[in-house]
Amino acid sequence: MRAQSSATASPRIAVGAASTTPPGASFGTVLAALGVVAFSLTFPATAWGLEGFGPWSLIAVRSILAAAVAGACLVALRVAPPERRHWLGLAVVGAGVVLGFPLLTTLALQTSTTAHAAVVVGLLPLTTALLSALRVGTRPSRTFWIAALAGAAAVIAFTVQQSGGALTSADAYLFGALLVCAAGYTEGGRLARQMPGWQVIGWALMLCLPLTVPMAAVALSFEPVHLTAHSVTGLLWVAIGSQFLGLVVWYRGMAAIGIPKASQLQLAQPLLTLVWSVLLLGEHLPVAAPLTAAAVLVCIAVTQRARG
Repeated sequence: MRAQSSATASPRIAVGAASTTPPGASFGTVLAALGVVAFSLTFPATAWGLEGFGPWSLIAVRSILAAAVAGACLVALRVAPPERRHWLGLAVVGAGVVLGFPLLTTLALQTSTTAHAAVVVGLLPLTTALLSALRVGTRPSRTFWIAALAGAAAVIAFTVQQSGGALTSADAYLFGALLVCAAGYTEGGRLARQMPGWQVIGWALMLCLPLTVPMAAVALSFEPVHLTAHSVTGLLWVAIGSQFLGLVVWYRGMAAIGIPKASQLQLAQPLLTLVWSVLLLGEHLPVAAPLTAAAVLVCIAVTQRARG
């Protein structure tokens, strides 16, 4: 009942356009930040998962596991199905964050390092803010846009410089993933102002089951599976940590502080991913990382203070 009442109250908060700090905004920022931390582990966890699963198997199984957890929660709490007007938005969320982004980035990570793939996340906040302005009608301030563009530019320059300026065959997957994920984030953030965030991703996962179950059956019959500690841990994290729990707190945070401001917190995600890549994958941490981190943190501070 608490979740329902908070979801009912959240539409009173104008997305990215409040003249004063709305109640619960600080807590919303914390929730969105926790989502960013969860997402920052996605690429390293995917790299681990690919050690034992094929790309199609990994995507299908992770979605099914996440749907199983979400479905259990929906059944246990006796949550009624969403209203008919919400199903199209849930389909966009499912196509973007349940299927599109995981599939495209997993295919990219077969030939790309996690550091190079992080360019997607560097561009994601700006793309999400742009789609939010078109879909939800938000109008962030000029200061907001300048800070957002500066932060995105810093992240892009960092990742491109580290890759030697060369574009790989995985870039088509990465840019496609960027667009579909931004659409899923925007629609999910809008829906999370009308229903609890965990129900948004929960129903999106359930909606994708008719696709993911047959996909898993076919993929597992063609792609060999080698269960190791890394592959199982990676699978469990991308399924439960990234695909469900991360999106639960992320959508709730977006509902509280607005889609544009929440999306700018993701400017820190590529740098967090690089840290995890060093600790978990043994990749080399570039010397430029601390300087980029400082620039990104300044941009985040400006976007969080800028009024819409």
